[in-house]
Amino acid sequence: MKVVRMLDKKIGILGGGQLGKMLCMAGSGMNLDIYVMDKQKDFPAGSVCAQFVEGDITEYSDVLNFGRTVDILTIEFEKINVAALFDLEKEGRKVYPSPEIISMIQDKGIQKQFYKENQIPTSNFILFKSKHEILQSLKKGQLNFPFVQKARRDGYDGQGVLVCHDDKYVDLLFDTPSVVEELVSIEKEIAVIVCRNKSGHVSIYEPVEMVFNHEANLLDYQISPAHIEKSTCLEATEMAYNIANTLELVGILAIEMFLDKTGKLILNESAPRPHNSGHHTIESCYTSQYENHLRAILNLPLGKPDILAHSVLINLLGSPGYSGETVISGEDEILRINGSNLHLYGKQNTKPFRKMGHVTLIHEKERIPYESISRIKKSFSTSPLNI
Repeated sequence: MKVVRMLDKKIGILGGGQLGKMLCMAGSGMNLDIYVMDKQKDFPAGSVCAQFVEGDITEYSDVLNFGRTVDILTIEFEKINVAALFDLEKEGRKVYPSPEIISMIQDKGIQKQFYKENQIPTSNFILFKSKHEILQSLKKGQLNFPFVQKARRDGYDGQGVLVCHDDKYVDLLFDTPSVVEELVSIEKEIAVIVCRNKSGHVSIYEPVEMVFNHEANLLDYQISPAHIEKSTCLEATEMAYNIANTLELVGILAIEMFLDKTGKLILNESAPRPHNSGHHTIESCYTSQYENHLRAILNLPLGKPDILAHSVLINLLGSPGYSGETVISGEDEILRINGSNLHLYGKQNTKPFRKMGHVTLIHEKERIPYESISRIKKSFSTSPLNI
């Protein structure tokens, strides 16, 4: 009787973006048989996966049919058809993370209620069904400025988030079911990535410190490890450990947190998949988040998450003011910088602030290379006007 090894299992990834691409690249070292489904083969993962299947990850039948062709199904993006995942699980297919976790994360309202019910520190919030309800709450004095409105579904990379400082912002409110949170007085934003396999073994990466591009409301660059107190680091990793075990997670969970000006940690959002805040692990840690995610869903021993070197990760974003065919320049200048590791995602089209790649910059301990960060950001362009 032939013994089927875990490494021989056929893995399916829903989503063919840069995260799917890097999962495939990590799996190549273990010679894993990885299939990817997304709308077009020219998406980033299409150039590196064993098999690319064209389909819509939001369509029930496409997800169901794809899932039936693989042994283990995972995701690189949460906006997928969860009903199909529940049915695949009923058929005996292995789906990681579980459809229950994905369903909860898809709805920011349910996500916030989960934190509250499990005594996980998070900002105070109110759930609203419409813009009208928010305006009525303001009128009655039940809601006060400043606050943050987040669409309960489909927000991504800063989309679906509105910071309302005063009544000048009310015309900009989204007319959609929303979470409205109190505005936190933020000292720093940090992220922790936790990985857990089916056997319950957990591996946690050291917190990173995130610096945001406020114009685009997405990550500009991040520092690893975060410059925080040891007690804060321990509190953040303990929170990540408890959440992973409470969810009975299988795979990766990225947890974004606020450190407020009083030193209190407040959980912001989570994502049950490899994450932008873990790109640096490819070069700067013993085991990357991508390899550990694959190890986890195969229920293999998890790799060591400890850092090998201090690093800064810089997002390479689409040039402001240009949408169209991608024309990249500046890569020569980036590669001249000592310690730079360039990752281009291979996206055929660009638009302002679209994530087009990243650089992981390895540097000397405690000496953040701010000049190199600025040089990288100024050098990179996706617009033909810069050539």
